[in-house]
Amino acid sequence: MGNRGGRLHDAQRTLGTRRWVSKQWICCQLDFNNRQRTVWGGSYSELFFLDEVTALAAGHRPCFECRRKDAQAFAALFPGKHTAPEMDAMLHAQRLDGRAKRLHRRAIDALPDGAMIARGDEALALRGGYLLRWTPSGYDGKRARPRGVDVDVLTPPAILRVLEKGYPPLWHPSAGHT
Repeated sequence: MGNRGGRLHDAQRTLGTRRWVSKQWICCQLDFNNRQRTVWGGSYSELFFLDEVTALAAGHRPCFECRRKDAQAFAALFPGKHTAPEMDAMLHAQRLDGRAKRLHRRAIDALPDGAMIARGDEALALRGGYLLRWTPSGYDGKRARPRGVDVDVLTPPAILRVLEKGYPPLWHPSAGHT
């Protein structure tokens, strides 16, 4: 689960046009300290991700409250400065092109496991020698990872660096162990 710094919905739980409130886009645990929330209640709009790989591709980072160890490991591998506001500022510049999702063209051979790419109308996660087809309910099929081609990368460059340095993202069980 994650959020983008505040409430993105109205009283009828309908999303408005705003897609973020602050640069603090975080990825949280679903269960933390027995807290009970009303989904899309009064304070912020919960966003639900298939897994951490998906949240990272969207430009979210681990939360320093509910996922402290993961957030500290992520920050230690993050390029440059390591405070949450500094990471958030860098990620915000890398994840958006105006109001649209920013894509980053890269050689597929240089991408780490956990990176997510766009090919046509598909989102695909890289794991081992495979591309895993992303769907809202799980990874649905795999194909051999091509070599020697450039691809449109969904995962922001700073997060790619964190993955390259060994950060182990949490995968949905449908990703298997390739």
